[in-house]
Amino acid sequence: MPVKRTSRDIRTANRYEVLRQIIARSPTSRQELAAATGLSLATVATLVGELLDLGMLTEVGFEDSAGGRPRGLVAVNASGGALIGVDIAETYVRVELFDLALDMLARADEDMRPGENRPEQVVAHVAAAVGSVVTQAGVEGARVLGVGVSVPGQVDRDRGVSEYAPNWDWHDVPLLDLLSEHIAYPLYLDNPLRACAVAELWFGAARGRGDAVVVNLGTGVGAGLALGGGLHRGVSNSAGEWGHTTLVLDGRLCHCGNHGCVETYVGAPGIMLNLRELSPQSPLLHPEDQTATIDALARGVAAQDPVALKVVRDTARYLGAGIADLVNLLNPEMVVLSSWVAATLGEPLLNEVREAVARHALKRPLTATEIVLSPIPTDPVCLGAATFALEGALQSVSQRPRSATPTRSRTAPPS
Repeated sequence: MPVKRTSRDIRTANRYEVLRQIIARSPTSRQELAAATGLSLATVATLVGELLDLGMLTEVGFEDSAGGRPRGLVAVNASGGALIGVDIAETYVRVELFDLALDMLARADEDMRPGENRPEQVVAHVAAAVGSVVTQAGVEGARVLGVGVSVPGQVDRDRGVSEYAPNWDWHDVPLLDLLSEHIAYPLYLDNPLRACAVAELWFGAARGRGDAVVVNLGTGVGAGLALGGGLHRGVSNSAGEWGHTTLVLDGRLCHCGNHGCVETYVGAPGIMLNLRELSPQSPLLHPEDQTATIDALARGVAAQDPVALKVVRDTARYLGAGIADLVNLLNPEMVVLSSWVAATLGEPLLNEVREAVARHALKRPLTATEIVLSPIPTDPVCLGAATFALEGALQSVSQRPRSATPTRSRTAPPS
């Protein structure tokens, strides 16, 4: 059954959208916010008043309004709180701390060696990195409004559970319960597909676009969906598992148990296999190190190494065929290539992908779709995860007194 949205859910979503618009166009007036959000001026004024009372916004003067009364301007109070975004990936944990304007203030990285993926090991890395960024930024614990955590695979964000992470064979891991033993701040869970999509909607290539697909290219592969100007989750928060759609019948075995999934050809391990099949003794191949192999391929392409060029071209052929399916199915304005593999291989991969998509997609939807690299200079997963913490903090506004000690919450409102 569809979940009925309460008046509190709607108010939280409106509060979130108002703050999102202020972050995007700060300073701004209540009138401009009403126009941008489609909310009434009275509603905007009430929500702005709440955010001012919370210390998230500040009044910054007035602007002339063509002879009428001067309009009051509001801006984000960057020092009014801190947000933490956690990117748990298969080969690393990265944590970034942001102010309320979502400008990064501190970062910490923890490498995860092959096989170092038991839940307690991952939790230890996250706890160490969270402690590091808080110390680096000199932030008092009371100012941390929340910690957004992104973990690969399928998650139940309401219960804080990693339901299935195929690359680690995790099943029903109570991740937020484990983290809460080490981290005292409110915690919010989701996965990198949603995190990257939100980051692009707020700060990246999808800003101001109604329909966009954000293709994550890392160890794992998936597609974050921004449809109708908002994040599309599906009925069980499982939308976007494009990496586990079949690309090659009876193809390579995937960690999910199926054969021929997109991920097995265009994720980092799949690209390494593409290289191994083409040139088993290639010096570009670092068998136990995904990052080193992708870095070597990028350098090889820049040096016009024929093996590197062919591997990237072959990878782009598979990727282009998969993206063409997304173009035909969803008819988006934009497809954004995101995450570390896309960032490392960059323009050479993008150019090959554009050509490959053009060979497979229908002309009409393709004409309307722009394919670009993510312009976000920092880790988009950390940035998106921090917005989940912001969303959760805004929801909790009506659930606890402002002076109360923060308690852990697992539930963020529908986006």
